[in-house]
Amino acid sequence: MIRTPLRPLAQILEARRLGENPDAIERENIRLRHEDMRDKARSRAEGRLIVLGLFFAVAFVAVGGRMATLAATDPTEPRANAAGASIVAQRADIVDREGRILATNLETFSLYAVPPQMIEPEHAATELARIFPELKRADLLKSFTGKRKFLWIRKKLSPEQKQAVHDIGEPGLLFGPREMRLYPNGRLAAHIMGGASFGREGVHAAEVVGVAGVESLFDNALRDPANQGRPLQLSVDLSVQAAAEQVLYGGMKLMNAKGAASVLLDVHTGEIISMVSLPDFDPNTRPTVLTEGDASDSPLFNRVVQGVYELGSTYKIFAAAQAMELGLANPTTLYDTRGPLRWGKHKIRDFRNYGNEMTLTKIIVKSSNIGTARVAQQIGIERQQDFLRRLGLLEATPVELTEASGGKPLLPKNWSELSTMTISYGHGISATPMHLAAAYAAIANGGTVVQPTLLKQKGPQNGERVMSTEVAAASREMLRKVVTEGTASFGEVKGYAVGGKTGTADKPKERGGGYYDDKVIATFASMFPAHDPRYVLVVTLDEPVETSGEEPRRTAGWTAVPVAAEMIRRVAPMLGMRPTIEPAQTAGITLTSN
Repeated sequence: MIRTPLRPLAQILEARRLGENPDAIERENIRLRHEDMRDKARSRAEGRLIVLGLFFAVAFVAVGGRMATLAATDPTEPRANAAGASIVAQRADIVDREGRILATNLETFSLYAVPPQMIEPEHAATELARIFPELKRADLLKSFTGKRKFLWIRKKLSPEQKQAVHDIGEPGLLFGPREMRLYPNGRLAAHIMGGASFGREGVHAAEVVGVAGVESLFDNALRDPANQGRPLQLSVDLSVQAAAEQVLYGGMKLMNAKGAASVLLDVHTGEIISMVSLPDFDPNTRPTVLTEGDASDSPLFNRVVQGVYELGSTYKIFAAAQAMELGLANPTTLYDTRGPLRWGKHKIRDFRNYGNEMTLTKIIVKSSNIGTARVAQQIGIERQQDFLRRLGLLEATPVELTEASGGKPLLPKNWSELSTMTISYGHGISATPMHLAAAYAAIANGGTVVQPTLLKQKGPQNGERVMSTEVAAASREMLRKVVTEGTASFGEVKGYAVGGKTGTADKPKERGGGYYDDKVIATFASMFPAHDPRYVLVVTLDEPVETSGEEPRRTAGWTAVPVAAEMIRRVAPMLGMRPTIEPAQTAGITLTSN
């Protein structure tokens, strides 16, 4: 930088020539220099003020814009989350057909320990073992005094338990908020609900995921925020379900059965109004899965959709209906029922001697194996397979339960003529009670297939037609006579005109090797009222034995039928059905045969 001298020589010489004081030149130059320094300092200060002002203006605009954006959005509650990826805990409710709660959420707390922060680990271990008897004091103390930095103690706490832990006063015992799945009806509809558990977990939240039943199948929908918490509405009626469970439990105990199952189905919509499997469980405290032994011994086993059984003579009506549909027979067609019926080295017998010949109606009413086998021989292998396939009896049911896919019917490896004959009366083929209910619904509704569903429907299903309305009506009349004249006389419920078919099948041994001599699967497949059915009810008892008489009785007529009748008596009024006088028998339904 070039500095200007305060006493320039040229100015000094000029001042002396003119007789002026040279010191005045220095004072003037100092004044000018100070004025120049002042102007530069002011300029720098003004520039800084301008920059600072611009900074504050930009900040004000940014803050104001953000406040305006927040003011324009809808208020929402913050999501519960843990460190790392967020955990969405909210799960939609599940309700019955009337909107009554079947499953909902409950806010609770988890309990965890941070051992490095604990002051009195011995006291804490002692008190926790007292509050939670399933915890061992020695194990807790070992964890508290070891190298662990974090320890889950309980994933769910009741308010009373939380207060008791709080009273311990240990700073190393901490609580984390979370939601849990609550089933306020306890065991009611347990196999439909299935249950839920925790997925990803953090100390501030836990992911609730379905593990079985509708909770599992609809897991994504129940957790999807896009559904805005809309409840999942099922077709089940809570009141009917409670009555059905009570009656079936009483019947199972009265008939000394190992297990029991029932399903009540709307024949027009396919809606499952109730579905019961016993023994059952409480989904709030879902038991562990069996890892060995017979799966059906577990209360988690759903006998309605997982129990694949030979359902016995309940299949006979399918053979009769198909023969009428093909024009091979009508209700009065006579068949040779002399026995035993021989096929190779095999013999087919009836429960008792029914005479030399019987009409098709009497074959169903008296439940003749020989007569039904004769009908099946007329139908043939391929036509029988096609008819049963269209009824849905050869594939797993599409009902909305994760367990249903495992209930695939057991079919003969070689579907021979002998197989056709035995399958016609329900032996050599196994299916679930749900299969049977859906197939009977096709007869009850006039001949069209319906898919069983656990979701509430808006109207009737329009499924494939598998038989004419005339054939369906004739079949229903036969089933009605089974109750009024045949093997299901205990199934009569005054005012509701019950029709149905009994089935008693020997129970196969778990590891093969034939059948038990004294164990059966007893089933009653019914519809009511038979002249204009609205519902199908299937009741199945596993290893029943009725002991009120001198000899033990195991047939469905003595075991499953009375239980089903009592269930109809209880639930029909709940379904809005009034007792009515049954119309007089119509003599006009006569199907011609070729």
